[in-house]
Amino acid sequence: MKTRALYPGTFDPITNGHIDITERAAKLFDSVVIAIASSEKKSPLFSLHERIELARSSLSHLKNVEVMGFNILLTQFAQQQDANIIIRGIRTVTDFEYEFQLAYMNRKISGTIETVFLTPSENLTYISSSLIREIASLDGDITPFVPKEVAQALSQRFS
Repeated sequence: MKTRALYPGTFDPITNGHIDITERAAKLFDSVVIAIASSEKKSPLFSLHERIELARSSLSHLKNVEVMGFNILLTQFAQQQDANIIIRGIRTVTDFEYEFQLAYMNRKISGTIETVFLTPSENLTYISSSLIREIASLDGDITPFVPKEVAQALSQRFS
């Protein structure tokens, strides 16, 4: 049986931390779908299409990884994709508390969903998309934290 996993998020924008988690997941599962939520309530900096394209270019080196957008309940999207694993990155205890609650809710909604928590490399644990956006908006150097194409997109957005 082949395992198909979803790694959901807004990825606004995708960071080196996201890429690290994706690379780890790609080694564990037969296929991984980066499931980019439209998340209009969060007022993302980049459109869904832009976030999909940035993720695709950043993850093109991983042959068993696909990038897709979605705007429905995550458990419904997982069912559509024949995925029964949800991957979540955990950086801090605060992340764990929130993700733990989501994992139980997803399991309650769909009894076939399991959540797998992965931690990023130690040198990436402090990276978050919101911090990247803030640094970029203040003309700070974000090149150590994101792929080149993301740094360029952020530079253009805030120029």
